[in-house]
Amino acid sequence: MKSKQAGITLIGFLVVLAVVAFFGYMAMKLVPAYTEFMGVSKAMNQIATSGTEGKSLDDIRRDLMFKMGFQYVDDATIRPQDITIDRSNGASVLHVSYEKQIPFVYNIDFLLHFDKSVPLRGNVAL
Repeated sequence: MKSKQAGITLIGFLVVLAVVAFFGYMAMKLVPAYTEFMGVSKAMNQIATSGTEGKSLDDIRRDLMFKMGFQYVDDATIRPQDITIDRSNGASVLHVSYEKQIPFVYNIDFLLHFDKSVPLRGNVAL
């Protein structure tokens, strides 16, 4: 009586290993950018809940950059001009929009665009 063998061959295992390694390497490159964005979001929420009564845009930018330092956000990632305040329906909204370019392999890069808005409490002096 012949028995059937079941399993994966060495070549099949190497192909699966190469695919898993490729996606693992991609995750190693992308996860830090997303954790940095989570730090930006947390710092923005701290600014929004602390109140901005009478603060100017420069004061808010300075406070946000200071709080992002505690969240391990790189200073080269977000420039002060990426931080804006929009007014809509009489309310102020803190808006941060930036791009991050991450080299992957050879001439292939990832370009990530991050965009976050949070409503502010109080009147912001412009």
